[in-house]
Amino acid sequence: MNNIVSIKWLLARLYEPDLVIIDSRFALAEPEAGRLAYEEGHIPRAVYLDLDKDLSSPVSAHGGRHPLPDSQRMAEVFGKAGIGRDRRVVIYDDQGGIFASRVWWMLKYTGHPHVYVMDEGFSAWTKAGYPVAAEKPVVVPTTYEPELQPDMLADVEAVREASVTGSSVIIDSRDARRYAGFEETMDPVAGHIPGAVNYFWKELMDEQGRWRSAEEIEKRFASLPKDAEIIVYCGSGVSACPNALALHDAGYGKVKLYAGSWSDWISYEENPVATGEE
Repeated sequence: MNNIVSIKWLLARLYEPDLVIIDSRFALAEPEAGRLAYEEGHIPRAVYLDLDKDLSSPVSAHGGRHPLPDSQRMAEVFGKAGIGRDRRVVIYDDQGGIFASRVWWMLKYTGHPHVYVMDEGFSAWTKAGYPVAAEKPVVVPTTYEPELQPDMLADVEAVREASVTGSSVIIDSRDARRYAGFEETMDPVAGHIPGAVNYFWKELMDEQGRWRSAEEIEKRFASLPKDAEIIVYCGSGVSACPNALALHDAGYGKVKLYAGSWSDWISYEENPVATGEE
């Protein structure tokens, strides 16, 4: 089974006791919008996790705009949400899977074996006429025992080495204009990490906003050898996660996230910046 499940799959299992549902809706321009949307209505039993408050640590000089929390903080957040390693976890958002994929990656990084992202998102769920709840569920906290997977994470030193030597394929997950340095909407410096190639994460979705088939995704990455070491990044370690998920489903076993991403890279004045296409 791959890491994407349909809304029908979730509906059929909605009240199975070992299932934990996570609502991760968020808007970068309006940080409270996701929580407010959750309080207005959500998939029954869903627990809300906030990108800024639950899935990131405080911003500092380095680490990017959404620094990865340490393992203790991740364990606290997941345990409080009722996530145990014996549970199946399904995550959704309403932004094409960008924030749900961040939660997926964090759970996989901490060793959780059964984590899935719901295809399409909350709007598709409601459009289908599926049940919606406004009340918050009663959550029984548990102890989440993380088993970190260090091979899933790349730090700035590893990215510097890959940039210079080509030891890993570096994938920039932002849109083409930001990658090329023609514009920069989020960070103070425009451009990309030298040597990086551009695979915009939104191209993983079709015109209806559904994840493309496994065959289409495999074709998309066909120029990359299956045994290649790959480092994915974006602006702050969020929109790179859909690419990490897609690569995982396409059979790439050596995929790392540069969690600090571009916003961390440019926090080091000595790091070089490239513009244009590679």
